[in-house]
Amino acid sequence: MAQTAKLWVLDDDASIRWVLERTFAETEFQVRCFEQAGELYQALETEQPDVLLSDIRMPGDDGLEVLRRLQKQLPELPIVIMTAHSDLDTAVSVFQGGAFEYLAKPFDLDEALAMARKALQHARATPIADTGTTAETQLIGDSAVMQDVFRVIGRLSKSSVSVLITGETGTGKELVARALHQHSPRAKQPFVALNMAAIPNELIESELFGHEKGAFTGADKRRAGRFEQANHGTLFLDEIGDMPLTVQTRLLRVLAEGQFYPVGAHQPVSVDVRVIAATHKDLKLAVQRGEFREDLYHRLNVIQLKLPALRERGDDIRQLTQYFLKSVAQELDISAKVLSADAMQALMDYQWPGNVRQLENVCRWLTVMAPGQTVQRSELPEDILVPATVVSEPQPESVVNTSDGWSDSIERELKRRTTQHDVLNQMSEELERQALVFALQKFDGHKQKAARWLGWGRNTLTRKMKLLLT
Repeated sequence: MAQTAKLWVLDDDASIRWVLERTFAETEFQVRCFEQAGELYQALETEQPDVLLSDIRMPGDDGLEVLRRLQKQLPELPIVIMTAHSDLDTAVSVFQGGAFEYLAKPFDLDEALAMARKALQHARATPIADTGTTAETQLIGDSAVMQDVFRVIGRLSKSSVSVLITGETGTGKELVARALHQHSPRAKQPFVALNMAAIPNELIESELFGHEKGAFTGADKRRAGRFEQANHGTLFLDEIGDMPLTVQTRLLRVLAEGQFYPVGAHQPVSVDVRVIAATHKDLKLAVQRGEFREDLYHRLNVIQLKLPALRERGDDIRQLTQYFLKSVAQELDISAKVLSADAMQALMDYQWPGNVRQLENVCRWLTVMAPGQTVQRSELPEDILVPATVVSEPQPESVVNTSDGWSDSIERELKRRTTQHDVLNQMSEELERQALVFALQKFDGHKQKAARWLGWGRNTLTRKMKLLLT
């Protein structure tokens, strides 16, 4: 293939440079590698690449400094940041620094190639945005699904568009809403949160829009509602699916016109508020049932951000556990507990129906109740060690009792191996291999979808592929 585009790679890791050079050798890219930023700056004096891939942590100028410098010198150059230390603040810093995209290490080489081609196409079409500022947050996670969340927050860091956050209860929707606010142009303005499910229906209008003195019994003075309190900032409406239809109509008007009438008022109040809504319900289904206004759904759903369940973030459980144990210990002014390997494995094997909120509560319980400094597996809460049985719909008797059923197949295989040793490990490995191959075929090689279907993290799937398929 003719090499028609210049791809430069900046990374102090020789193995990364070598792998990327080999990966792009048979593509349209002509690759040139640099170990230090100084070498890159010197080369830029005489020529310019079409795309730059840069590591973020290096001796001398790091990736963010390179990004800042080249944004001034070559604002049209698409820069893809590579990092093995990917968290929300890094993602936001990267995007606000003007980067085109970032790749979390370890990444797939096909993904790197696709990203370079996308950046090249972008470079020949549109310029990159200006820089911004960062803010502190507590979102944690190295898993691929959380990197997607960080990426969306980074993309939205210069915008005030409405966002609808969806996901199961306990996945951290308010934390994400705060992060969206903290990393937005409204960061220095108020962030006001209101949970629709926690407010009696008859009080929701007053809570949202406020009321005038004498508007109803007990209204002895004027009260500003949440919209007015959040003026110029962000209003987070949690469990928006529980909002009554009458209030939905008023909310739609505020979003469309930027003004409202407090309860009992005759003059409208004008506001400039960014609304971020969240729900664990299926709002499309609620619309079909007539329980949620379709026009309001589309007004709120400008950008939808779906949060993964904790069971889809297996690679993050260890990091989250350590964070919660440390933060609870600091709160109580005691030494942080640590978990034995067996105890940590039990947490990683658990399905976490209550998601991150449940894990935080377990860490709080362990900090108070576990007798020793090192928590053993036997000291974990009973529902972690013996999860409640999930009751499913009864299957037809012909399916349950078929001679080709799951249990019969396992029994036949066990009888076939009666003279062998280490049978369970061998069968588990074979099952994992078959499931892995099936998942990759099912999703046409899309590793992230395959990992989600299998219940693994992206890194786990990559490790299993190397172990089982090579």
